[in-house]
Amino acid sequence: MPTPHQQAEAELTAYGLSLPETDLAPGPTVSRWLRVRGKTFAVFGDRAEPVDALTLTVKLPISYEMAQLLPFVRERAGWYRQNKWAIAHFGADDDILAELDTLKGWIRQSYVAMAPKRLGRLLTESGV
Repeated sequence: MPTPHQQAEAELTAYGLSLPETDLAPGPTVSRWLRVRGKTFAVFGDRAEPVDALTLTVKLPISYEMAQLLPFVRERAGWYRQNKWAIAHFGADDDILAELDTLKGWIRQSYVAMAPKRLGRLLTESGV
């Protein structure tokens, strides 16, 4: 039986893949990358991450500052902060399923930020 973290990743991955012209690719380590036309917009996983944990990294040009106030978001300096990439980490005791709507919104925001303008406009105009 899958853990809540595995269920969440499966649902978030399916949501990301439902967006126009996306694919899933293996990252350089244990991560999995959602991409739009070869540009990464979401990263699942982290080094030595246990089965009952999940890390999601997304670009949040609109809500980055607000996201940093949430207890499951890790503060990062340097490139991540400068480019507004947020890292959400859920451990074994965290209720990741309660945050699915927020995480889907972040995936959508990240997709729009990284997709070619035409694809981003299609998404924002359709309200998906």
